[in-house]
Amino acid sequence: MAEGILRSKLEREGIDAVVHSAGTSNWHAGENPDRRAIAKTKSYGIDISKQIAQQFTHRHLEEYDYIFVMDEENHRNVIRLIKNAEHRNKVDFLLNKIYPGSNMNVPDPYFGGEEGFENVYRLIDRACEAIAEELKNNER
Repeated sequence: MAEGILRSKLEREGIDAVVHSAGTSNWHAGENPDRRAIAKTKSYGIDISKQIAQQFTHRHLEEYDYIFVMDEENHRNVIRLIKNAEHRNKVDFLLNKIYPGSNMNVPDPYFGGEEGFENVYRLIDRACEAIAEELKNNER
């Protein structure tokens, strides 16, 4: 959901950026998003149905300026790949955008039903709005 939400916000602001999501495991590599995530984002006018899951690699640290992780496990897995301070400075928890310094996990929506996906959508939406505003204002 985060990839689609952030991409839509950056497009709305006219910010030219490449946005991709990647998991730190390969469990779902090559798959489309969960049907419930597709339905939730679609209800807000965002189509993520064509996204394809990929596994995070060291290449992402080289190619992207910002790496936002969803939880502590993803953070640990990304940090293991880091070889220098430049890469370390790219990594942050997504929810630190709305709860600075908290290192809060984005909850897993998969067992929370419709309410779980709505809650996660709203958290991600707020964090992505903050990212878009920072980029728009060149604050980061």
